[in-house]
Amino acid sequence: MTKKMGGHSLRKRKVGIVDVDFGPNVTLVEPVNIYGCSVGADVFIGPFTEIQKNSRIGARSRIQSHSFICELVTIGEDCFIGHGVMFINDLFENGGPSGGRVELWKETTIGDRVSIGSNATILPVSICDDTVIGAGSVVTKDISEPGIYAGNPARMLRALNSDTAG
Repeated sequence: MTKKMGGHSLRKRKVGIVDVDFGPNVTLVEPVNIYGCSVGADVFIGPFTEIQKNSRIGARSRIQSHSFICELVTIGEDCFIGHGVMFINDLFENGGPSGGRVELWKETTIGDRVSIGSNATILPVSICDDTVIGAGSVVTKDISEPGIYAGNPARMLRALNSDTAG
């Protein structure tokens, strides 16, 4: 919707839920902005969360409030995404935003049983199953060994042994 205000135009868009493939028993706490994605069974999504098209959230995962899941993000099953977690798909490789050029965006894949602490930033990476990302961490590279990671850039603090994983 476009309105004229004081000689300037104002475009308003409503938040909402559009074209989403929901599994059974999903809980949403509004307001949320979720569109063109798929959400598995028994998922919880907190308020003030945006999940963009071409993203997938696995069964039994929990997305806490104020998180942003951009296009091309896949989150596995039984994951926890803390408050204010930001996923990034545009690395500004040309010196600035890609201007909507999807071919410049990159994918992010989060394995199963991954916990990501509040205010973490996840660049386009792959994170293996059974991994913990500490609050406020910035993940800049793929993580292929289960463990606890933290920092900027995130580094392994310690491995997870078979008694604590999965």
